[in-house]
Formats: sequence, C-alpha cells, structure tokens
Amino acid sequence: MPAGPGSLHVERYGHGGRAVLFVHGFATSSFVWRVVAPAIAAAGHTAYAVDLLGYGQSDRPLEGNYSIAAQAEYLDRAMAALRVSQATLVGLGIGGGIALRLTVRHAARVEALALVNSVAFAECPGRDVRAVQLGTARFALRVAHGVLGAAPLLRRVLEESVAQPDLMPARLVARYLAPYVGPEGVGHLLTIARALRADDVEALDLSTIRVPSVVVWGEAQSWLDSGLPERVQSALSGSTLVRMPGVGALVPEEAPDALVHVLLELLDRQRAPVA
Repeated sequence: MPAGPGSLHVERYGHGGRAVLFVHGFATSSFVWRVVAPAIAAAGHTAYAVDLLGYGQSDRPLEGNYSIAAQAEYLDRAMAALRVSQATLVGLGIGGGIALRLTVRHAARVEALALVNSVAFAECPGRDVRAVQLGTARFALRVAHGVLGAAPLLRRVLEESVAQPDLMPARLVARYLAPYVGPEGVGHLLTIARALRADDVEALDLSTIRVPSVVVWGEAQSWLDSGLPERVQSALSGSTLVRMPGVGALVPEEAPDALVHVLLELLDRQRAPVA
C-alpha cells in the first residue's frame, strides 16, 4: 500500500466483520502476528498485519523518516489506500506508541484500541531499543564491515523478549534477523533505532481518547517500567488492564491464544453497528 515516501507491505486475513489493524514493535514485523491475525479472521473479522515503513517487506527509503510520529501518518495513509475508514488498532511495543499517536491525531480512524506491552509517556523507547543503540559502539568496527551482521545487536534482545527460552529458538531468531542481514541491513537497523524518541508519545493527551481500550501486560517483560500499565489504564477512560503472568515482551509469541481471547472480548464490547 502506498504511504508517503514508500509502500507498506500488508498481510490481509479474512473478510467481513470489523477491521483489525495489527502494528508490530521494534525488531519484528507483521510476522509476529502470524498466529493471532488468522485467528481473528477465523472469528469473522478482517485482520490486517502491517510491516511498518523500514521493517519487514516494506520499503526502506534512504532518507525515510522512521519516527513514531511519521509511522502514525503512514498508517493513516495506508488505511485510506486499503479503504479502511475505521479499525480496531492492536499495537505491540513501539507499535502501541504508534497506535496511540494515530488515535489522538486521527480519532475518526479508530474504533477500539489494544496496547500490548506498549510504550507510553516518557517510557519510550524501551530498554530493548536502548540496548541496540548502546551495542552499536561495542560492535562498531565489525558492524561497519558487515562481519557479524545484526546478530550481536539483536539476538539477545529477541531471546530476552520471551520468558520461556524454548519459544525463541535459534531458527526463530534467524527469521526475525533475516531483514537485517549484511552491512546495509545493520546500518538500517541502527537508523530505525535512532529514530525512536520519547517526544513523539510523551506529549500525547491520552485523556482525549474515548474508544474502548485494553492494556495487555506481560508481567515477565523487562524492557519497560513495571508501573507503566497502571498509568496507561488510568489515562484511558474506561479501559481495562489484563496482566499475563509468566509472559514476556512478545505476547504474540508466548501467549497467542490468550491474546486472541482478549481481542475478541474487546471487539464484542464495541456497540457501533458493523459496516
């Protein structure tokens, strides 16, 4: 789908029902929704899993703006291209920050909101992104020559994003690392990491959001402050908080069935007639 300086890759599942737009987090892609999105479609809805600009199979313009603010505008344009006038947004990590930004700036686009281990307020970016930023100095020479690729920068982040190590085996790490193979991929990873700033979410007035909302929190995650979910729930009028014990940052990998259940409940809460 065309979206400003490039095109976004979108995976579509199902037809009819409500539109549900899935927004991934840092160092992942639409691939992270490969279980959840089809399950939402099987329940009678239309699911769209988007690769943000610069991620996955979407375009990577050399002078692209990969900030949270810019990504929210790209999603707005992509929804127009998809002819999706309104959708339930599901955002993971920085994807949650993008969903919040889109909801505040383009309220008519959003009929419900699900924030999964989402960044918010000044808690952006998370410690996962900062680990990549700090790791740049340590691996600078080897990264510049493409010797190790993105592996030393991202492997630990991915492995520590799940509470159960067996759910992030080497083959799955390799799948997530695939878009960042080689020196160009590494440089791009660092570019998108540097583009993530607290300013894009810190100033948002969440009290203006008036749609059904749910905050999903993996209690074993280590990238964001443990007090964040209560702060977000308090700021979102009428929202609910769902805690998932023993689940890390990548809820779609560790607890896809539980997440699907939460999302279907959110969709059931919506009173607007189905288009």
